[in-house]
Formats: sequence, C-alpha cells, structure tokens
Amino acid sequence: MYLGIDIGGTKTLVARMNNHGVIEESYKFPTPKVYSELLKELANIIGSLSNVSFIAAGVAVPGKIDRTKGVAHGFGNLPWIDVPVRRDIERIVHCPVVVDNDANLAGLSEAKLLKQYDTVLYITISTGIGTGVITHQCINPDFEDSEGGSILLEHNGKLQNWEDFASGRAIVKRFGKQAKDITDTKTWKIIARDIAVGLFDLITFVQPDIVVLGGSVSGHLEKFEGPLKTELKRFETPLTPIPPIHRAQRPEEAVVYGCYDLAKSMYGNSSK
Repeated sequence: MYLGIDIGGTKTLVARMNNHGVIEESYKFPTPKVYSELLKELANIIGSLSNVSFIAAGVAVPGKIDRTKGVAHGFGNLPWIDVPVRRDIERIVHCPVVVDNDANLAGLSEAKLLKQYDTVLYITISTGIGTGVITHQCINPDFEDSEGGSILLEHNGKLQNWEDFASGRAIVKRFGKQAKDITDTKTWKIIARDIAVGLFDLITFVQPDIVVLGGSVSGHLEKFEGPLKTELKRFETPLTPIPPIHRAQRPEEAVVYGCYDLAKSMYGNSSK
C-alpha cells in the first residue's frame, strides 16, 4: 500500500492506494490554519484507514522544498515557514516519506498518461498559478523549483506577476465572480488573453511537446479554449510553435496520483 497526501492552501486530500496506484480510500478536509492541527487531523485519518501498513508515502505541498531535508520553506497562502514535513509525517505514517511541490506531482501523474510526449508542461490555474515540467516521465530537475506564476509581465502599463492578473484569485478580484460562475464570452476572451501572455513565455522557454492545464480555472477550458488558441497563434513563430493544449485528465486527484508515482519510483522495491 502507498499513501498520497495533498496539502493544499484550503483543503487537504489523503488517499490510500494499492500497489497499482488505485485509490481504495480517500478523505478530504479543510486545511487547518495551524500546522499542529494539520498533523493531528492527519494522524486521526490515517489511524482510521483499514490498512495502515505502507511501503511509502508521497506528500505534496504548495511551495518550495528542500528535498534533501524534507523541509517545506513555504506553503503558499498558509503562514508556515521552514516546516520539517517529512520528519513530522514519517512519525505518523511509520514509512519513508518523499515531499515535493504539488504542481510537479500533478504534472508527473498527468505525464504518466501521455507517454507519447517526451516533455510535458503542466500548469495549474487555480487560486494561484503553479507549474511543473516533466521530461521522460520524471520531474525535470532544472525546473523542479520553478514558479511560473511569478514571471514578470507587462499588464496595464506596469510589470506584474502573471498570477496577479491571470489566476483564479485575480479573476474574482477583477470580475467579482469565480470562474465557474462566468458565462459571457467577452469576459472569457479577456481571461484567455491574460493566460496566453504568460503561457507563451513558458512555451518559448520550456519548448514542451504538450501543455496540460489543471486547476479550478482550467476546469472550464471549453469556455476559453478557442480564444486562448487564437491569442497563442498571434505569438507563434517557426521557432516557437504552439504545442497541443489539453485539460488535465484527473484534475481533482492529479496531485495524489503524483504522490504515488514519486513514492513508488523511489521506494517501490521495498519488501514491506
């Protein structure tokens, strides 16, 4: 058995998965604002699982990580700094734990479904914007700490972080609605343009074979896919072709599947 734990800024998902990566039990709960409360909740849930013997666990966090020490330097919109996540969760699950960024892990799991593509650029557009680059079915070490949402772009006459005007949070601030509540095509054209300017920069830099869009905003891709591709085509050159753009196939659980993929790749030969 493997364990996947996706610690998000607003919710946490825990999944018990068999050796083939099939989710057999899962629990979702609001992420507490206090770190010690998170650990208590995890201990209660994991103790209630029907099987508590694990080969390994993968843990996703929404921030930058010291992979050698298993320390999370930040948790996105949560006020937790330099947290020893691996040590703390190993004490609960009693198995090896591997920690990585949530966008990397979501990208890894989606890339496993797209084996025909060598380089996959995964972008989650949700409250913020996160990015992961997967090459040959592995998290690309050259991009493992990339923060695509923080690239600086000109917008309304000044330099701004991309996620400050193209993320779900920015959409609510600008239009007073969440993406799921927006129906008019004019608004979606504006959103598509704002997404396209940052996406093209990433495509130019990474040169992916395919782009996969995840997150709550990308869940409505059918509403802005046309204008997004139109905007990207405006920037296209022979040296920077626009690759296929797909929606994530498992948007709600991509991260925990990536937790499994990474944990199994590192500890799958364990006899436990």
